[in-house]
Amino acid sequence: MSNLYFTKEHEYVKVEGDTGYCGLSNYAQEELGEVIKVILPEKGKTINKGDEVCYVESPKESAKVYSPVSGEILDINEKLEDEPELINSDPYGEGWIFKIKITNPDDIKALMDEEAYKKYIEG
Repeated sequence: MSNLYFTKEHEYVKVEGDTGYCGLSNYAQEELGEVIKVILPEKGKTINKGDEVCYVESPKESAKVYSPVSGEILDINEKLEDEPELINSDPYGEGWIFKIKITNPDDIKALMDEEAYKKYIEG
């Protein structure tokens, strides 16, 4: 069973226990093109599923990033301030945007697993 789940807005959460690493899906980064700037969220902030948490900019557009789950932002990926292109080169690894303590595990049930997400983006 995968621990990677997706929203219809192309964010992901990689679940490890009650913690989730959140970022943009590979599909989203491909659509955006080269990421040149990331406005990171605030550490310690409590957010709800679907809340706008930060921005990612590319020469093409500025994209809002929404939280796939509810919880408290435990950490932010400060590497992205100097290396925003990590979102392009390694979206599910070094390119994570924020780490969250998941307060409502039911949020995950409403997300798509990798197989469902693949079908979703294929239309």
